[in-house]
Amino acid sequence: MNQRAQWKILPPVPDEYLNASDFSPLIAQLLYNRGVKLEDIDPFLSADRRLEGNPFLLPDISQAVSRVYKAVLAREKIAIYGDFDVDGVTAIVILVEGLSRLGAEVITYIPDRVNEGHGLKISALEKLQAQGASLVITVDCGVTDLTEVKQAREMGMDMIITDHHIPLGSLPRAVAVIDPKRKDSMYPYPDLAGAGVAFKFLQALFHKDSREKWLAGLMELVVLATVTDLVTLVGENRYLVKKGLRELNNSSRVGIQEMGKLAGLKPGELDTKDISWVLGPRLNAAGRMDNASTSYQLLTTQSPEEARLLALELERRNAERQKLTNEVLSRAREKLAAKLHLPVLIDGDESYSIGVIGLVAGKLVDEFYKPAIIISLGPELCQGSCRSIPEFDITAVLKECHNLLTTFGGHPLAAGFTVTRQNLAQLEDYITRLATDQLGQLDLRPEIVIDAELPLSTFSVETFNLIQKLSPFGRGNPQPTFLTRQVEVIECRNFGNQGEWLRLKLKQGNITWQAVDFESRRTRKEIPSRVDIVYNLEKSRWNGEEVLSLNLRDFAPAQLR
Repeated sequence: MNQRAQWKILPPVPDEYLNASDFSPLIAQLLYNRGVKLEDIDPFLSADRRLEGNPFLLPDISQAVSRVYKAVLAREKIAIYGDFDVDGVTAIVILVEGLSRLGAEVITYIPDRVNEGHGLKISALEKLQAQGASLVITVDCGVTDLTEVKQAREMGMDMIITDHHIPLGSLPRAVAVIDPKRKDSMYPYPDLAGAGVAFKFLQALFHKDSREKWLAGLMELVVLATVTDLVTLVGENRYLVKKGLRELNNSSRVGIQEMGKLAGLKPGELDTKDISWVLGPRLNAAGRMDNASTSYQLLTTQSPEEARLLALELERRNAERQKLTNEVLSRAREKLAAKLHLPVLIDGDESYSIGVIGLVAGKLVDEFYKPAIIISLGPELCQGSCRSIPEFDITAVLKECHNLLTTFGGHPLAAGFTVTRQNLAQLEDYITRLATDQLGQLDLRPEIVIDAELPLSTFSVETFNLIQKLSPFGRGNPQPTFLTRQVEVIECRNFGNQGEWLRLKLKQGNITWQAVDFESRRTRKEIPSRVDIVYNLEKSRWNGEEVLSLNLRDFAPAQLR
């Protein structure tokens, strides 16, 4: 039994940092590992308004503010056009509620994932024009939709783009393109979520307005998007998430209250994990299985009865989504069995639902640590969803194949595309060849970055509480991970629906710890009596009590040193 991942232990904190930081060696090490400079330690730990960016540093923000005020004064109808995931839906709610408060007349448009897909569509813009919209503001999309923006202008509609995706070589010719990832952007924090960009736009619109304080209530929506969209939790995002969690835990939105109640969450105790594993997937389920309008209604309704029905509907759709994901994953695994030697896993089928192909690709990456592309085959057009590993930038690969694709977009680790059925085989060959060139010679195993190697006696409730000062944890600020060697396994048993997880009792010296292993899928018989373990510290409920325990990320037979 070998360790599944490569263990990368970070170098010890330098003495000058340790002495100047005024913290215990462990906390200083964690701060140093996260690249926090000495002068930034206080704002990092406080995660307060010092991390806030000035919205007027965003590109084109002044033009956008002027155009919106002109529309409000002239009683123009403003359309908000967003994406169908949590980031897009929350961003729509943010702008609708903000602009309505300014006195604007606002309508919304959320495209259908199956029939329309991501981004701007001419048919949708025509519908909005028919409803009387003369200004369209996008959220979480639009920065790469050059043709559609040009056509909107020709139709006599003005457009303001707010987005957080990487622009192409040229920008859409809109009234304003607000995107912190623009090459010419002076904004200090480029990694905002789409809802974060929408929120900054409102800050600019409400600047020095007596109603500015009201904006704080929208931060519960920003935190839902920021955590679910997996943007980095550094810089301003730390402030937005910390403040947003406070708002979320005191939410007056009956939809959020009902969703939390149905999922068994404790009001007042919600954290980023609850968003990642419970609230985010439920809000996303509507757009995956059908239309995201259910999630929009849930976030905006003021009727407790409607909120309960909508929360029940999302619960049902989320269960459907889980079932469908497992069915597609099972079929894809079967079909890929003969291709597991290849450096990239590509599979397509007419039966694959567009709503879950990204989730399935992600699960395959987790299982095999290879890029995975799952494709829903249509009679003429096919839609693909890609998930990748750090060694293989999937958007760069799609750019290289752009002549074979109808559309594409995304991030280095997650992207999507459409391709004609006749180009599909050529595309698969081309991507496989690129993957062979780039990955063929590498020992592909996930890497676990370890903050420190320590004995189990280091940890106590006080230490855990000190570590929590570095929260909120997420991308860019991972939950601290530790290595302890020569640990004795006293007890071990399998649990879970198929007995796929492990519950262990571990001992080092005269100290014992409870541990769980949700990762390895090993049986009790495979566990040696002494192990080296890599883990996170967690608070969990054990026999009805809240205790500290170890969440094992990986382990291997203890090495004699």
